[in-house]
Amino acid sequence: MNKDSKIYVAGHRGLVGSAILKNLESKGYRNLLTRTHSDLDLTNQESVSQFFDKEKPEYVFLAAAKVGGIVANNTYRADFIYHNLMIQNNVIHNSYLNKVKKLLFLGSTCIYPKDADQPMSEDSLLTGALEYTNEPYAISKIAGIKMCESYNLQYGTNYISVMPTNLYGPNDNFDLEKSHVLPALIKKMHLAKLLSENNKEQIIKDLSLENFEDAKEYLLQFGVTAESVEIWGSGKPKREFLWSEDMADACVFIMEKRDFKDTLSGSDEIRNTHINIGTGKDISIKELAETIKDTVGFTGKLIFNSDKPDGTMRKLTDVSKLHDLGWNHRIELKEGINKMYEWYVGKQ
Repeated sequence: MNKDSKIYVAGHRGLVGSAILKNLESKGYRNLLTRTHSDLDLTNQESVSQFFDKEKPEYVFLAAAKVGGIVANNTYRADFIYHNLMIQNNVIHNSYLNKVKKLLFLGSTCIYPKDADQPMSEDSLLTGALEYTNEPYAISKIAGIKMCESYNLQYGTNYISVMPTNLYGPNDNFDLEKSHVLPALIKKMHLAKLLSENNKEQIIKDLSLENFEDAKEYLLQFGVTAESVEIWGSGKPKREFLWSEDMADACVFIMEKRDFKDTLSGSDEIRNTHINIGTGKDISIKELAETIKDTVGFTGKLIFNSDKPDGTMRKLTDVSKLHDLGWNHRIELKEGINKMYEWYVGKQ
């Protein structure tokens, strides 16, 4: 990519897309193309076709997606598979029709079987059953990988798929119903701390509710009180977390310096060309919660509700392929949580 190449970042307001845009800007890329959802509905085939016909981007970062935590994935199963398939199909196909030079598709490590060997290598894809709670979302992302591979093989395109581990960082989703575990825990601990301090004004502001009693009742639904915070599951599952700005740096690195051919294994059958992006390190949900509790300064109890599902017990990526391609993460988890909490408080 040249500094004046026309680059489209799809999903530029989200966690990953905003970090990619920031990274590109910091490196001097000046011909950046973005659209909000109200300006361009990526699930609308005609709108996407018209956009590509008019703008003719040379490079595409496909970071747009419908995402959410375990509750949202399990509740809105049809929404997750439909919206993600439509976004991917429209953007990838129109990239081909308009001769985009290179595309980077962002998926998720939930594509791997729930009982995959740990750490999970790219070759474990489609070797077993998926975790039920996010199966529709995972299938949509697997379809995206296969679409990129298939277009590369049939049409000679240069589309690369990357599978990030659990991400966190600026512009994350802190909605208690729909967010992922790390931002949800930060918000829960922060509000529990405010409850313990009887900081009514700040709680009402944070939740955008009209009065304190409504706020207390709302928080009680999520197990948040002045004395304790309830957390789904036993706390035993282990997860890997990557700072979103590290993820963005990996994406830009791959777009600048690597091609689809660099992902091939040499086998006659070309598959599993996607790249895991992570740290290669994991932590239990219990340890994560305790770290966040210390960072926020909440002094109450953590209650683990074992009646709620744990999901997959361990999810750790094998990042050997990524390291071989020349990229390593920089921000360790404790530093990242501190940065994340500072950002969250600063936005209030």
